[in-house]
Amino acid sequence: MSGIGAATAADAIAIAPDFCAELFAQLLSFSRDEPGVTRVAYGEGEERAHALMRATGLSLGLRSETDAAGNLFLTLPGRDPALPVWMVGSHVDTVPHGGNFDGAAGVIGALTAVQALRRSGRVPARPVTVAVFRAEESVWFPASYVGSRAAFGLLPPETLDLPRADSGRSLREHMAALGLRPEAVARGEALLDPKRIHGFVEMHIEQGPTLEAAEIPVAFVTAISGSFRYRKAACFGRYGHSGAVARSERNDAVFALADLIAGLDALWGRLEREGLPATITLGEVATDPAQHAFAKIPGEVRFCLDVRSTEPAVLARIEAALADLVAGIEAARGVRFALGEQTGSTPARMSPALIEALSGHARRLEMPFRTMASGAGHDTATLAGQGVPSTMIFIRNQNGSHNPHEAMRIEDLCAAATLVAHLVASE
Repeated sequence: MSGIGAATAADAIAIAPDFCAELFAQLLSFSRDEPGVTRVAYGEGEERAHALMRATGLSLGLRSETDAAGNLFLTLPGRDPALPVWMVGSHVDTVPHGGNFDGAAGVIGALTAVQALRRSGRVPARPVTVAVFRAEESVWFPASYVGSRAAFGLLPPETLDLPRADSGRSLREHMAALGLRPEAVARGEALLDPKRIHGFVEMHIEQGPTLEAAEIPVAFVTAISGSFRYRKAACFGRYGHSGAVARSERNDAVFALADLIAGLDALWGRLEREGLPATITLGEVATDPAQHAFAKIPGEVRFCLDVRSTEPAVLARIEAALADLVAGIEAARGVRFALGEQTGSTPARMSPALIEALSGHARRLEMPFRTMASGAGHDTATLAGQGVPSTMIFIRNQNGSHNPHEAMRIEDLCAAATLVAHLVASE
């Protein structure tokens, strides 16, 4: 199913697919890391991607500005520079061995929309700013939305001391090495003012199969999940001989964790039957390779826990149930859980008015669409949390995200960019 109806294609602002494709090819040329793509936050890959986006923006006649944290803002003047800006953008860092589209599609799509406006000779009433945020992927630093929070002066100073996963060096050190100003970030210096932003739109590949299965090119996001996470949790029991200790005498850490997993899965099933949105994931589970053995009762197992929902009450319910489960398993199996530091983010509601405006343009252009919530976190949540009317445009993607096989049809991104161009040109 094509993105724009043939009857209305002539009415659409003309988007250049080759412009998109060339930028993706350039990104891939310096960030390929078999079996995928790696652009490390505050590392060489992200830095080169920012340089490419800056050079592209300057070639389009955009004004470039960088804040203390290295976030990049490229602005197309409007007819009235005093009006609050439209802001469109995303991030360009990736997970290790990820794909070339997660994040980058939102930046390239924004530049493509601006390029189309330039080619058409249309000057929007208000300025249009392309935002290129730093460090959205929390796999590098254990904190959500590092760049976008820093842009509003919201990043807690202690975040600057967090180590990067690959280097062990702090966020502060990596910022300083790139000539940025971590001391200003620590002071809460802010380049962005919510009152100066009319609205924010982030184009992003859908990270699941919904749109591809429905043969729909785009969706407008109604909410973004928040989360609570334990990145370095553990269960401690007692080591023993696998053949010599009876069940009643065991303090098996792995069986205890299995009880926790089963309990959480049962809770998730109940929430699902009640129609309540949630996801519960243990992405890492490991016994100690220095001590575990085939004939040994495991006395220690480490894991991480990632719980997400668009509803704060659901997160609170899961957190309370987790505490009850832990206490019950500790008493029953004689083990001890140490969940460690909790991190997380707040759910965000998207702007109904902005969704309706985009829906109106899609209907006029005969572009199929749907609405849906986002199970993953995005920088858009930061802007929505600051009171900026915000939403996302999901673009169908054939193979999920955060993996080397990410896929996206250029024409689908062009369809999303067409919607953005019409939105910013009409208000």
